[in-house]
Amino acid sequence: MYEQIKKIIDGEAYTDSETLKKFSRDASLFEEMPKIVVSPKNVHDIQAVVNWVSQNKAQYPELSLSARGGGSDMSGGPLTEAVVLDFTKHFNRVIEVSNDQATVEPGVFYRDFEKKTLEKGLLMPSFPASRELCCVGGMVANNSGGEKTLSYGKTERYVAELRMVLADGNEYIFKPLDGAQLEAKRGQQDFEGEIYRKIFDLIEKNYDAIQRARPNVSKNSSGYYLWNVWDKKKFDLTQLFVGSQGTLGLITQVKFRLIRPREYSRLVVIFLKNKDLTKLGSITTDVLGFKPETFESYDDHTLMLALKFLPGFVKRLKSNIISLGLQFLPEFKMLVFGGLPKLVLTAEFTANSDEEALFRARAAAASLKKFGLRTRITKNSAEAQKYRVIRRESFNLLRQKIKNKQTAPFIDDIIVRPEALPEFLPRLEKILNEYKGLIYTIAGHVGDGNFHIIPLMDLSDPNAKRIIAELSDKVYDLVFEYHGSMSAEHNDGIIRGPYLKKMFGEEMYEIFRETKKIFDPLNIFNPGKKVDTDQKFAVEHMKHGV
Repeated sequence: MYEQIKKIIDGEAYTDSETLKKFSRDASLFEEMPKIVVSPKNVHDIQAVVNWVSQNKAQYPELSLSARGGGSDMSGGPLTEAVVLDFTKHFNRVIEVSNDQATVEPGVFYRDFEKKTLEKGLLMPSFPASRELCCVGGMVANNSGGEKTLSYGKTERYVAELRMVLADGNEYIFKPLDGAQLEAKRGQQDFEGEIYRKIFDLIEKNYDAIQRARPNVSKNSSGYYLWNVWDKKKFDLTQLFVGSQGTLGLITQVKFRLIRPREYSRLVVIFLKNKDLTKLGSITTDVLGFKPETFESYDDHTLMLALKFLPGFVKRLKSNIISLGLQFLPEFKMLVFGGLPKLVLTAEFTANSDEEALFRARAAAASLKKFGLRTRITKNSAEAQKYRVIRRESFNLLRQKIKNKQTAPFIDDIIVRPEALPEFLPRLEKILNEYKGLIYTIAGHVGDGNFHIIPLMDLSDPNAKRIIAELSDKVYDLVFEYHGSMSAEHNDGIIRGPYLKKMFGEEMYEIFRETKKIFDPLNIFNPGKKVDTDQKFAVEHMKHGV
């Protein structure tokens, strides 16, 4: 395989054990050893490898291609036992940043992209908590969201145009089409025309069922977003590629819409004790009424880890240990004298002046007095950043600091409507408490009703896989009871793919399968992720230990 692929590309190919080991893992529970890692140098390389895989698929049925960016995926999305395409080495250019858009390649790290956009006072606001680690191609493939999604929406809202290499080996440009443009595409006698005809017919035939299938929550990363493609006026296949985890084709270039963020912000920090959790729904409703830009949460386990491993925050906050320690004095006092809060909420209010941001923050804080809660309004950006970093780094704290255990993200991205939280959260906690000794953190986007539950487990324990399967079943059944989604941001991958049929039903699942078949008739693009996933395969490929 190595010699054949090396002959047809300008880039590099690797089969050494160190490289294969590196690309066998991401931030998920899983491990799959690829046969080869390819770093394409240009679009021609991608086309050549796609054609080579297609031509050899009949002889070697296990051949397939999986795109890879920063490796921060928590679902096992980019893992494969076949060919990995690493986009970070050569497809890493920010091509242009204009007044309201940017054109980039998929292997650009978001942290580098953001530096370029902020130079012009612009932002792509759907960045996830892994903003320092992820690539923009992965953000599109997973339909990422994060703290600013409450106000600005997910990545799907910001993709203006995509360049893609499809299963026939050709590169195409996809963007929204009006009726006349759609008819012209449907009239083409080529692979692109065939896709437009078949997807249009599939959506038209099942239009009502597809619209009914849209999850009743503010954000979702599960399934194929067929409900976003055709609104009877505009036909936009970029909305189908977003969140498809590389199962329909390979992204070669993205054009993003950008926003101009407000310059000033104040953070209202809200501390909840155990007895306050029953009021969470009312508290959330009150705060949302003041239209915060972000509304985040983290639990006492997360805060305890932050205090326990305080030196690790020095680097992330770009501070020194003395000033950082002073910033955390209120939390240390809570720990010593009154105990840590069960849940910390942070609501950010932004404006074009500091006076307006402070006015809005004070109004929100005043509205919470009737609940008898302790609140704080941050005085400066450094103090606010402390709370943001605790929230953003909760997952990394767990990954790096707990001996003999590792993060086990499998119920890590659930979402229900915020008004359901007062009833939903106690039922969720009851399920989690059935597993005595289970250590976990809960953080997330309370304004959206989206929570990231990350257990810590010893995966060498024979009971670990049983607990993962049992707990997944129980938690997802509860989420579906409230018409929520099992993935608000992190997508399906290996871990949640087996639950798609349960979430969407048999009819919609078959429509998803037909969608995959239309784009990828030979099943060469990242198979076993969105459809035709296998619970047995998932269990067999879980890591065996730290």
